Amino acid sequence: MHTSHVNVGTAQPLSIDGRRILSAIGKHPVTGPVAVGRMGLAGDEQADPSVHGGLSKAVYAYPQEHLPFWRAQRQHHGASLFDEPLPPGFMGENLSLHGLLETEVWVGDTLHFPHCVLRVTEPRQPCHKFNAVMSFHLAGKAMAQSGFCGFYLAVAEPGTLSAGDTFELQPGPRALGIAQAFAGKRYKHLR
Repeated sequence: MHTSHVNVGTAQPLSIDGRRILSAIGKHPVTGPVAVGRMGLAGDEQADPSVHGGLSKAVYAYPQEHLPFWRAQRQHHGASLFDEPLPPGFMGENLSLHGLLETEVWVGDTLHFPHCVLRVTEPRQPCHKFNAVMSFHLAGKAMAQSGFCGFYLAVAEPGTLSAGDTFELQPGPRALGIAQAFAGKRYKHLR
């Protein structure tokens, strides 16, 4: 299992239904080691800390295995004319992961990187900003139905992260899986 990209972003205006909303969902890859503190990655911002960021949502990880699904969804819904690749950070993730899916992760598990340790806290919830970035209004519903949500991480041991870092998953108490926690949420507003 490894990190293919480490991504950060700053808060920028995002146009949603004619309104301008501040969002830091737009992430871009960085090279070299990135400092990881208790509140997240150096150079990364969260525009609305009530729903993103903070100690329990300091870092957002997303499995890159789901990108073909999202490319197909965007093409099907007319958000893209071609099956074009999605750039690193497109899902709003700080860590683009390979080899670890939501069905294999539990709240309390830890990811041990060479220079830091991150603890799994909860699944990402779809929101209207996600719909805007994906460029189709049913994107949140597609996330809710597929379960391809990614997961948030708290920083258990600060340090650094770099693209290409390998990591080891250490099981926690295994009481609540990410897929189970995500499926237990109600997304009536997305129907």
